[in-house]
Amino acid sequence: MRRPRLTGTDHDRWLWAGLGTAAALAAGGLVETAHMRKIARDPERKVLGSPPEGRAQTVRSADGTSLHVEVFGPEDGATVVLVHGWTEALQYWVYVIRAMSERGFRVVAYDQRGHGSSEPAHGGDYAIERFGEDLEAVLSACVLDRQLAVVAGHSLGAMSIAAWAEHHDVERRVRAAALLSTGVGDLIAEQLLLPLPSIANAVNRAVSLYGFLGNRTPLPRYSTPLSYAAVRYIAFGRHASPAQVAFFERMLVTCPPDVRAKIGIAMSEMDLHDAVPRLTVPTTVLVGADDRLTPPSHARRIAEHLPRLEKLIILPETGHMTPLERPEEVTAALVELAAVTAERVVV
Repeated sequence: MRRPRLTGTDHDRWLWAGLGTAAALAAGGLVETAHMRKIARDPERKVLGSPPEGRAQTVRSADGTSLHVEVFGPEDGATVVLVHGWTEALQYWVYVIRAMSERGFRVVAYDQRGHGSSEPAHGGDYAIERFGEDLEAVLSACVLDRQLAVVAGHSLGAMSIAAWAEHHDVERRVRAAALLSTGVGDLIAEQLLLPLPSIANAVNRAVSLYGFLGNRTPLPRYSTPLSYAAVRYIAFGRHASPAQVAFFERMLVTCPPDVRAKIGIAMSEMDLHDAVPRLTVPTTVLVGADDRLTPPSHARRIAEHLPRLEKLIILPETGHMTPLERPEEVTAALVELAAVTAERVVV
């Protein structure tokens, strides 16, 4: 078949279309270059790119899942156990690990099942109860004899603490707890990603569950201006630095999509409200005032039902990523918790 002949007008249209595509690609390249330079110039990039090295060990959970654990600081220091959140890894605590270990604390941090260097869950089980069992395994293996730990969790990490408290002897293992940027139920009902009127609740729930929490779609393997903007809007307050946003974004994209989705769905179905009163040690609750994922309404409700609330801290102009955005305040809260419970030992 003979190809149709291009007229002068057709040729001009083809030429201008080609030039437009080339210009768009060039402009996109310039935008991406500027984006990467902004991250590279951020002084926090060097700090986040050089996390302290811990002493690695492996802990096996009740169902056989192998967990990667690292210990930082002096072995004779008071123990603080850090539990990271959804799609994160133990390096998420980089600021807090460095600050606490420099103050003489023995810091234990681990990768949650399916995250970082830990194994995927045996049998694909990512129920919130399994995360509580993982914490029990770490406490049993890593807290020294006759010691009680201060345990702190961010987001899913704090949910793990609540799930653990529901089925274990809290006061036999820990002397204080910190619940950071978290909720124990009704996550979709109260999130602020889509501030729609109440008439649109069904749309809000569908988008939140299938477009965010339960989304199995692989994410871009490198940061783009669009992906960066989405992560900043969802997870951070307006004062977070470019390197801090990119640091979490990298963790997010390397978390396996099936793990991300299974845990997201488990969190959407979670109801740990009855577990909160079982956390019978002094407990600090901390949240960012601008947290879109677990807004302060969650923190206030948790605080109301804690038997021994130490403090409720709401940090202004702060999003969901409190240990990254406000590490000084998080560290200070943990140091204070450790100080007020310093005399407690296992009887």
